[in-house]
Amino acid sequence: MTDRAIAIADRVEAFVRNIVVPYEKDPRIEVHGHGPPEDLVAELRAEARAAGVMTPHILDDGSHLTQRETAIILKRSGLSPLGPVAVNTMAPDEGNMYLLGKVGTPDQKTRFLAPLVSGEARSAFFMTEPAAEGGAGADPSMMQTLCHPDGDHWVINGRKAFITGAQGAKVGIIMAKAQEGACLFLVDLPDPAIRIERLLDTIDSSMPGGHAVVTIDNLRVPADQMLGASGEGFAYAQVRLSPARLSHCMRWHGAATRAQEIATAYACKREAFGKLLVDHEGVGFMLAENLIDLQQAELMIDWCADVLDGGSLGTAESSMAKVAVSEALMRVADRCVQVMGGTGVSGDTIVEQVFREIRAFRIYDGPTEVHKWSLAKKIKRDFLKAKDA
Repeated sequence: MTDRAIAIADRVEAFVRNIVVPYEKDPRIEVHGHGPPEDLVAELRAEARAAGVMTPHILDDGSHLTQRETAIILKRSGLSPLGPVAVNTMAPDEGNMYLLGKVGTPDQKTRFLAPLVSGEARSAFFMTEPAAEGGAGADPSMMQTLCHPDGDHWVINGRKAFITGAQGAKVGIIMAKAQEGACLFLVDLPDPAIRIERLLDTIDSSMPGGHAVVTIDNLRVPADQMLGASGEGFAYAQVRLSPARLSHCMRWHGAATRAQEIATAYACKREAFGKLLVDHEGVGFMLAENLIDLQQAELMIDWCADVLDGGSLGTAESSMAKVAVSEALMRVADRCVQVMGGTGVSGDTIVEQVFREIRAFRIYDGPTEVHKWSLAKKIKRDFLKAKDA
């Protein structure tokens, strides 16, 4: 690990533990709401700017740290569910910034990327569609949202679902299908042609703006706001996909680490049946298993980060990492709740929230089963290729 990444990560951790953690009890936060409110987000980000930790994985010259360097920083930011919100490492903004940095034109970066990097704006990625309408979910090839050129504009129509952060976002990236294939468009938000039908009540509650169902009705987008080339939307989504999957793993590793800290402190102080909880094998072994899962998850994250830093898209590797890490962190969070008993299912600590958030993470960015199915197809494909060689 580089000295610069360690120094940044240490500053981020100090900021999260000392400044952000006290905000976890802020009365403005609804336990099962649609993410922290905008005034709280603005306040946290003002604190981050003052501490010099805003968007810490992107340097002053606009360059992005390596994925391996990013891992140590995003894990530290995740030590509180509010940490990524405060320091601007939160999904979907982190993935959108990465994509814009790779594909955007200079003008697009000035107009759309700069406000995201500064933390002055949030963004949304409009891809997933309502399942009831047969739209794109884990399979983006089922895209129902359509676009077509009209003079020097493109016109977009469709519906989207589970659009994280759409409520309150200022920048949108919309995926729609043209005759030649998928396209990505950059749009300013809000826009009267993009109507939020409702915010979904979901098990998680850490992401500002929640998750929305959206109707796009004759949205006109200037042609120069297409991201990249027409028909290449799926290819550009792949650029974003693997790093975004891995970023989720990084952030929630930090949250699970914090849950383990809280459960450990509880078990080492609470007495039952004549001794500390940690001295009961059933409890001590759960904490030991957590330690093992956390270490294995960290190794998977670092391994996949190295693959991406080597220049590969890392599609299969990020699928493996996403499955292994999300399932391991779910076990960690579940054991932490169990160790703490009634306190673990209460809102007295963030352990209950971490459990909810990581349960959702097993579905977001591709359910475990979809990744396994994709890997199984690769196994078969590689076998047949080797057989024919």
